[in-house]
Amino acid sequence: MGSYILRRLLAAIPVILGITVIVFVIMSLIPGDPATAILGSYATPENVEKLNRDLGLDKPLVQQYFIWLGNMFQGDFGRSFSLNRPVLDEVLERFGATLILAGTSLVLCSIFGVLAGVVSAARQYGTADKAITFVVLIGISIPSFFLGMMMILVFAVRLRLLPVSGMYAIYGGGDLPDLARHLAMPAIALAVVATGVIARLSRSAMLEVLRQDFIRTARAKGVKESRVVWRHALKAAMVSIIPVIGVQAGFVLSGAVYIETVFQWPGVGRMLVTAILTRDILLVQGGVVIVASCYVLFNLCVDVAQSLLDPRVKT
Repeated sequence: MGSYILRRLLAAIPVILGITVIVFVIMSLIPGDPATAILGSYATPENVEKLNRDLGLDKPLVQQYFIWLGNMFQGDFGRSFSLNRPVLDEVLERFGATLILAGTSLVLCSIFGVLAGVVSAARQYGTADKAITFVVLIGISIPSFFLGMMMILVFAVRLRLLPVSGMYAIYGGGDLPDLARHLAMPAIALAVVATGVIARLSRSAMLEVLRQDFIRTARAKGVKESRVVWRHALKAAMVSIIPVIGVQAGFVLSGAVYIETVFQWPGVGRMLVTAILTRDILLVQGGVVIVASCYVLFNLCVDVAQSLLDPRVKT
């Protein structure tokens, strides 16, 4: 197991390096001069030239990349000009809020997606299967940001059951119930599409397992159907379901960008949108690299979990 984890860690290094290259190149292709955006009304030719020299923007693009990469290896992600604070401090401060939102959504979509897939497969072509398939298709078809706005309209504006935005109440609150009330709508809106995807693929994985010989043998021995489905079949199907959950973790993290914007959730996604609008290049680059690296590490954990269920994965 140790050698397998080491191989996966070594394989993750070029992936993360590739992410840094892509992020750096994309940000360099954005039209406009960053120094001019930073200086605003003080953007005289002399000031722009001086700031470009101070930031290293007058150097060749390849040299700029390696300077930025070398600084990151030393823990220096640069300084946000719009917030006037280190990029790493700002991202880590906001990452907790994003982790709460994305983590809750991932737990919700994993539980309800697998549950729906198992029930649908166990009742193939039955009423439950048709109802779940219908609901899942609707969930997959609705964009998360649109669902979020509709939830705000219904539950916050019309019914006044849940708060519209933020992570805690402005006055008072700050406890776990207050967080749960603010978290309910964005977490559900972010989880709906991923739940549908997991449910569909869980159903396919379960149907494949339920046709195998060891399931027929268990039924022939008189094992209860519920035990056959939930213990034997689901355990075997999880080998195929876990990678799907890992992929949906990336969807949840990327979806947090617009969900945080819709609900004004104080996370990394909302920070990135603001940084892009203000052309805060270092903040965007640092935020994307940190989030993408976390996703790569999460997929590593998914691979390890899959190898524990199926030792053949390690070969």
